[in-house]
Amino acid sequence: MDKLKQMEAFVYAADLGSLAKAARAVGITPAMLGRRINALERRLGVRLLHRSTRYLGLTEEGMAFLEQCKSLLADLAAAEESLTSARHGPTGHLSVTAPAGFGRRHVAPHGPSFLSQHPQVRLSFYLDDRVTDVTREGYDLAIRIGGIYDLDLVAIKLAENRRVVCAAPSYLNREGVPQTLADLERHNCLAFNPLGGQQRGWDFIDDGKPVTVRVRGNPDCNDGEMLHRWACQGLGLAWRSTWEIQGELARGELVTVLDDFTSTEYDVYAVYPQQPNVPAKVKFFVNHLREIYQRPGYWT
Repeated sequence: MDKLKQMEAFVYAADLGSLAKAARAVGITPAMLGRRINALERRLGVRLLHRSTRYLGLTEEGMAFLEQCKSLLADLAAAEESLTSARHGPTGHLSVTAPAGFGRRHVAPHGPSFLSQHPQVRLSFYLDDRVTDVTREGYDLAIRIGGIYDLDLVAIKLAENRRVVCAAPSYLNREGVPQTLADLERHNCLAFNPLGGQQRGWDFIDDGKPVTVRVRGNPDCNDGEMLHRWACQGLGLAWRSTWEIQGELARGELVTVLDDFTSTEYDVYAVYPQQPNVPAKVKFFVNHLREIYQRPGYWT
């Protein structure tokens, strides 16, 4: 038990960069936390942290040992949770990250129904269009749209989704309907703009091959919901996910174009780090979302 407490103190201090913050997280005094780290270093015979009144940083040995400690503590927590969950259901703190727009509509709203079934879980959502590093940033679960290329992550498909080019009928009546990818050059394309310039192209399949088309338009924005709104107002073409526009398509407020070139690699996935024992809180929440998404008529 002393060894585990020492390792826990070291991990919190390294992650938070402060003995005082780490002590508050663990629930002990800074002096006691410091003694635990001292005891760990004496037992191992190496210095793990550089410490001064203004600075706390990892030594080379500390960096190597930190990942091993995190892995061991995570395995222990998962083993304990698996036993507890078998008797009482999932427990603990579950942190979930998701794209902002999708998370607002299709992830966070399903949190309360999950908690009503599993009140022993504490649930936190982090909605951000930035692609988060699940392992490095410490999230239990991420919801992602599109291909998953990190072999260190497990990816569970939750729902089918495509990216399509769409526009309001008023825009198409005014500017014409694009027939080829080359036609996009003469259209006002409402593009996602993450860094002050249109740096993300639109992906298609042309003659069986993936093609990225750089588009231009005015205005652009770093918020997908705003692009969606502008498309409905007839300001231009937009490249949106089917999960987002099903209602407008059904009502005729938006119309898809260039359907022969649509790329299909934009399904909705739940991803989490590879680990020997997947925590019950993760498995239960993934199943909760999948069950909801598969209900007849949910997306329309």
